[in-house]
Amino acid sequence: MRWQTRRIGYAVQYASGLNFRFKEFRRSVVTSCRAVILPRFGGPEVLQLRDNVDVPDLKPNEVLVRARAVSVNPLDCRMRTGYGRSLFEPLLPVIIGRDVSGEVAAIGSAVQSLHVGQEVFGALHPTAVRGTYTDHAILAEDQLAQKPKSISHTEASAVPFAALTAWRALRSTARIKQGQRVLIIGGGGAVGFSAVQLAVAVGCHVSTTCGPESIDRILNAGCEQAVDYTVEDYESSIKGYFDAVLDTIGVSETERMGVNALKRGGCYMTLQGETASFSDRYGLAPGLATAAAVLLKKQIQYRFSHGIEYFWTYMRTDPEGLEEIRRLSEAGRLMIPIEKTFPIANVSEAHEAKDKRTISGKVVLEVD
Repeated sequence: MRWQTRRIGYAVQYASGLNFRFKEFRRSVVTSCRAVILPRFGGPEVLQLRDNVDVPDLKPNEVLVRARAVSVNPLDCRMRTGYGRSLFEPLLPVIIGRDVSGEVAAIGSAVQSLHVGQEVFGALHPTAVRGTYTDHAILAEDQLAQKPKSISHTEASAVPFAALTAWRALRSTARIKQGQRVLIIGGGGAVGFSAVQLAVAVGCHVSTTCGPESIDRILNAGCEQAVDYTVEDYESSIKGYFDAVLDTIGVSETERMGVNALKRGGCYMTLQGETASFSDRYGLAPGLATAAAVLLKKQIQYRFSHGIEYFWTYMRTDPEGLEEIRRLSEAGRLMIPIEKTFPIANVSEAHEAKDKRTISGKVVLEVD
């Protein structure tokens, strides 16, 4: 434990005029924590829960969060196996994880909107090096919002990364509006189900493809059509044309279907962009250049052949989006069902279950 000293200025009125004084405030700051470390790429067994992991000093805009729950995202499992190695391999060992829900333990000198003891939730950018699989996570102020009061930390931790990924696609990229038609390919997953709920909240007419286990949940969320891709020919089942398509599957078959389902002037977005894979294959700088060229070629191709816009979409920090997600979650209009929770000490077991697909739904790690 160490002490952080802050000097705060204030004015005192004297007969001779204003005089400025300073007071010093000290607050305890955690210097070490427990964290799940990724020392090398590999299977679930490489993950190590370690004590006495250093907690860096906070930058002015950063917040230290005492984590109560962190969710397991597909990105976490892919990173563990080497996805993004062009960026992360030189930095190993790293802490993985993106979502968190907990309480503010300390704040940087420039933080204005949050205070110590406040319950918050939020998510890190996909390229963040120090992740959230720890009892003390560090996020920027704009990556956090007040936790919805109507849900638990466990429930809250499942929401931000997936919902912000969907928000980026539908609200920031496609800029969907009330009355438009939106198709979500793969509406049963966390991002897909978030997208369904966000589009319904805007007032869009939403259709989706999903597995049979998700149909009732999706229809109850306000989706107008949910097609079971395991038994139906979804290309013939989904009628009409759409203003926006979000493809959470991102294989050639779903891309073809999504592109052909769009109106002219519509927007196709896929989560399966190739920036990281090209960078891992060719190195960071050549990979980024190759990815940009491939994306531009596809954008030109589809603009001329179909009259549509084509995007690779990723999660990005968005304070406005996170606040709207908080409001919808608070009102019960945006939620992600959790299939199973694990203590953070059992993180390898949780990852193994996701790898083997013995658990198809959302998994959360609870932090004591």
